[in-house]
Amino acid sequence: MYITISDASREYYLKDKGKMTALHKVNLEIEEGEFICLLGPSGCGKSTLLNMIAGFDRPTSGSVKIHGEVVTKPSENRITIFQNYGLLPWRNVLRNVELGLEAKNISKKERRQIAEEYIELVGLSAYKHHHPAQLSGGMQQRVALARALAVDPEILLMDEPFGALDAMTRMSMQDEIERLWQEKKKTIIFVTHDIEEAVFLADRIVIMTPSPGRIKSIIKVPLARKRDRTGNDFIKIRDRVFEEFGFKDTAEVDFFI
Repeated sequence: MYITISDASREYYLKDKGKMTALHKVNLEIEEGEFICLLGPSGCGKSTLLNMIAGFDRPTSGSVKIHGEVVTKPSENRITIFQNYGLLPWRNVLRNVELGLEAKNISKKERRQIAEEYIELVGLSAYKHHHPAQLSGGMQQRVALARALAVDPEILLMDEPFGALDAMTRMSMQDEIERLWQEKKKTIIFVTHDIEEAVFLADRIVIMTPSPGRIKSIIKVPLARKRDRTGNDFIKIRDRVFEEFGFKDTAEVDFFI
């Protein structure tokens, strides 16, 4: 198996509260090229699990392995995209996308060619000389995607990357990441607390319990792409996910906020 998480727990010691368990005995296997959504309410350990796969954090007990090797530190083969984009405001789009390539000692000419290829891939060629402050939130997130893909990682780790976007832009970005995944076939692990987002994007939805985080269930999403958010099959899976959380109707979605 490509990624194997075995009995992974993570405990923290807080000065005023003592021991806090963020994750408890999480077991999960992920195949190469899968699109996995980690779904659950705020504070359930989704980001903690993502950080352990990224190598930013390590389990207190248990293990996280990729290609059979224990993850102990970050790697250029695993790139994380955060909600705040992480763009350098003094660099234009082209120079932001070149950033990761600079660390790989690629020549200036080749860096420029690769960066322009991925800027075109996310539909921003006309804006390559713009700075982040001149771009909308959705466009900035496209730049972050282009920068991540340009270094050709094996795994993309996405921590609620569309959470700060308005509803229409968010749906547009969901379409975009689904299209890029279809083209590049990267392994994507995507943290969200949005049920419809998870159903739209995932091959499998990993549902997590409130703190301490555990895996409650895993739901396969055998829908053809591109997915119709209003289709009966989509709605059936969405409603099944709601039921996993004990929701009777979509009005209870505030639980996730």
